[in-house]
Amino acid sequence: VMLVGLASKNAILIVEFANHLLEKEKISFKEAALKAAGLRLRPILMTSLAFIVGLLPLVLASGAGAGARQSLGTAVCGGMFVSTFITLYLVPVVFSLTKSFLVRFNKEKQTKGKTP
Repeated sequence: VMLVGLASKNAILIVEFANHLLEKEKISFKEAALKAAGLRLRPILMTSLAFIVGLLPLVLASGAGAGARQSLGTAVCGGMFVSTFITLYLVPVVFSLTKSFLVRFNKEKQTKGKTP
């Protein structure tokens, strides 16, 4: 649950920063998404690395019940690693594509509604 929460928080913050840049600086969707991802890069990497380093005792566990701890730690650590890169690379792309589609769809909707 914590992994999903942290990954979604990072994605939400990138989208929020991009929307803020769109309103404030009046730049394109692509530029806003790239700038927002760049602004959030360091905080996302810092939180993700702290989370991964915090999981290392689970990954490197030994003793009684170590198998269960190691499997849980490995799964969550791998999930955080993958979700960090998906968040940093995929969220800006999906944001710009979605915004472009919505703008195009709204323009088509407005022109269909007008009578010639």
